[in-house]
Amino acid sequence: MSKSKLFQHWPTMLLGAVVAAIMLVAVFSYSLDQSENAVVTTFGRPSLVSEPGLHFRWPYPFQKIHRFDRRIRCFEGGAGKLEETSTSDRHNILVGIFVAYRIDDAQRFFTTFNTVRNAEEQLNSWMRGTKNAVFGQYRFNQIVNPDEKELKLTEIQDKIRDDLARQGDPYGIRIETVGISALQVPRAISEKVFARMIAERKRIADKNIAEGESEARRIRIKADGDRTIALADAEAAAKEIRARGDAEAAVHYAKFKEDPELALFLRQLESLRRILKGRTTLILDTDTVPFTLLKSETEQRIAPKK
Repeated sequence: MSKSKLFQHWPTMLLGAVVAAIMLVAVFSYSLDQSENAVVTTFGRPSLVSEPGLHFRWPYPFQKIHRFDRRIRCFEGGAGKLEETSTSDRHNILVGIFVAYRIDDAQRFFTTFNTVRNAEEQLNSWMRGTKNAVFGQYRFNQIVNPDEKELKLTEIQDKIRDDLARQGDPYGIRIETVGISALQVPRAISEKVFARMIAERKRIADKNIAEGESEARRIRIKADGDRTIALADAEAAAKEIRARGDAEAAVHYAKFKEDPELALFLRQLESLRRILKGRTTLILDTDTVPFTLLKSETEQRIAPKK
């Protein structure tokens, strides 16, 4: 091939080289993002790769890449996610739980289960057994009760989580959280449960009413006692004031007896002051007491006594 023909086809050749390079990179490398771990099997022997970025590999069947998400997964169980279990006092209840877990060691996880589906089948079996065992340690009124202080649901969840964590840890599964997703009472015993809850509520209501009535009686008795004491104190204070007034009046009466005319003059003057307290217009005879005070002294002496 001449040089001129070679240069004529160089774009096609360059494109072919680029495509070949891309294919080689795709065949001989793989990439991981921040949320992934990978288990690389070389002729069936696994090794863990956890660093994100581009990695070299041999093509299949020499090596095979198994990716596992390291983020938290929520699993509600399979066929038994809501099933009947028994309490320690032989009451049946329907319980469903969920588990939040992560793949903590991808190599151990892969070696044991190979896939997430297989792992969750085993996890479902653990959940059912642990749920039945833990709920069987508690009485019915510790699970269903209108009084929150009697409930042990948080304690039950913690026990289930600890037990599942113990079972999953050897296989690279870390249990983060366990929660109760459903809690129901079978219809066969629901009426008895509701009747008992109503009776319990009525007992509490009756107790509160009795305590309220007792408190009301105590308040009324105290109020009556305070009223009696207040009236007695007021009566005593009134008697003391009247006694002081009578004593002061006796002193003035003694003075009036010494000078009756002065006493009469002061009484008339006080009456006149009260009558003429405001702007008042009166048309009366000056011979009318106490208006005789308005007459001159001479007129008063010659006026007839009334």
